[in-house]
Order: sequence, then C-alpha cells, then structure tokens
Amino acid sequence: MTKISPEEEKKRKKAIFDSMSPRNQKHILKKGYDKWNPFQEPKDPIDIRKDKTKRTSQMLIREFLQSKDQETYSNAFGNGVVEICLGIINDDDKYWGMYEFSCWYRDLQQKEGHNK
Repeated sequence: MTKISPEEEKKRKKAIFDSMSPRNQKHILKKGYDKWNPFQEPKDPIDIRKDKTKRTSQMLIREFLQSKDQETYSNAFGNGVVEICLGIINDDDKYWGMYEFSCWYRDLQQKEGHNK
C-alpha cells in the first residue's frame, strides 16, 4: 500500500466527510472531527480471530462440544459455551471473571470432596 501525504489525507478526509449525510456529519462533529479517522483498518472478523492456542472460536467450541456426549447437554449449555468462548477470545473481563470463578468453585468442590 502506498503512503499518502498528510495534505492528501486531509483532502480525502474532507471529501469523505462532505459526502456524508448531515446526520452522520453531526455525529462525527459531536465526537470530534480531529479524532475521527475514516482510514482505520477494520478489526479481524470474530470468526478468524485466534486465541493463544492458534484456534478460532469455532474450532474451540467444536472441539469442546465433541468431547461431550451429545445427549448430556442442552441448547442452553451449548449457547453458554459459545458465549463464554467469544467473551474470552475478545478478552472481556466479565467472561474472565466467570471463568476464574468456575475454576475456583471446581477446586473448592474437589477440596471438600464434592466431586461431580
């Protein structure tokens, strides 16, 4: 990709802004025209993001659910797996908290002899 000069980038930015609807222009002005970057690279789509193990969320979910007996889990169980997987891959604190608590609770049950 060729690098464009700052002057050319300003012209392109203004052309993009001028071609927008007044409503969208107002939204950008509200947040700050100087902060607005219409040239930002898009984030990777969720289906091709990989975790530390180099697996996509789909790969992780499939691998986990295949380790379970299909008759033993419900749709709600599967939905929970999908939700926590996406949350962890996206590094969302809410899901890391759920994970940490789950690990702690499992260890507590084992320590107190309440194994499932």
